[in-house]
Amino acid sequence: MVTNEAPPAASRKRPRLLGGDMSEIAIIVVFLAIVLYLSFTTSSFLSTPNIMSILVASSLIAIVACGQTFVIITGGIDLSSGSVVALSGVLTGLALHANVPIPAAVLLGILVGLACGLFNGFSVTYLNMNPFIVTLAAMAMARGLAFIIPNGQTVFGFDDAFDAIGGGLVGYLPIAGLVAAAALVIGAFVLTKTVFGREVYSVGGNREAAVMAGIPVRRTLMLVYLISGGLAGLGGIILTGRLDSAQPIAANGLELNAIAAVVIGGASLFGGRGSMLGTILGVLLIGVINNGLTLNNVEPFWVQFIQGAVIFLAVLFDSLNQRRRSG
Repeated sequence: MVTNEAPPAASRKRPRLLGGDMSEIAIIVVFLAIVLYLSFTTSSFLSTPNIMSILVASSLIAIVACGQTFVIITGGIDLSSGSVVALSGVLTGLALHANVPIPAAVLLGILVGLACGLFNGFSVTYLNMNPFIVTLAAMAMARGLAFIIPNGQTVFGFDDAFDAIGGGLVGYLPIAGLVAAAALVIGAFVLTKTVFGREVYSVGGNREAAVMAGIPVRRTLMLVYLISGGLAGLGGIILTGRLDSAQPIAANGLELNAIAAVVIGGASLFGGRGSMLGTILGVLLIGVINNGLTLNNVEPFWVQFIQGAVIFLAVLFDSLNQRRRSG
């Protein structure tokens, strides 16, 4: 009987707060080394306005990366996140222009993200489609809708109360950063302290064994894509408030930075490994690198190249770790 079988190793092993082969100490050392270098090479790096700028800019990546962490641990991927951010922002902006109350407009933006997550999750779980192909298609469709719905126009000019969601402060702390921190803390709690979190690791570690152990694999996969979509929708609201505009081209390539942050933090694209604390470290590392390139007046084309190189190295290390484990 299924109840008499031992659960898969991934479900027996208690998820660590920080997982993966890349040591948290190594990530912190690299982060501190970059911070030290930038503090000596640029006079404004450690200034309060610049630190606030890093936190605000990193908050969007953090929110999206939080959802990506769940998906990647299961062995999936969500390439549609950036486009969902743009689509959520556009529909939220149009709702505000139609005099929809701010809470209802915010709810609409999150529901848009959840709808996209539902599409991805249903396609992966019930249509047995490849997550890469499904979310690649969703990325193109969501981005297309973000242009079609407003006729390619930027939607701008919102109430200060809404703009505060993305650019306001609580004391000295940015609201966007607090929202991102809340999402990451809740995500860490879910992954490490709940049955659902253990199911996420089990599905990513060995899907066949998870099925044999009676774990609801389809439900788990559906939920992780819903989480990813909903957080991308929240990210669209944050970005729209920060820019005081909803741009169809917004968040282009954001999903790559989010995926890179998750993998740099120790998650495996092959599934079964990852942590929210690792994701936080990856987000901060990418945020500091991007900010440092800007402060040093690196040309935008080189910034894009360096970002791509960081993603390549993250995936390379993950592949080498996986090969060493299987060997």
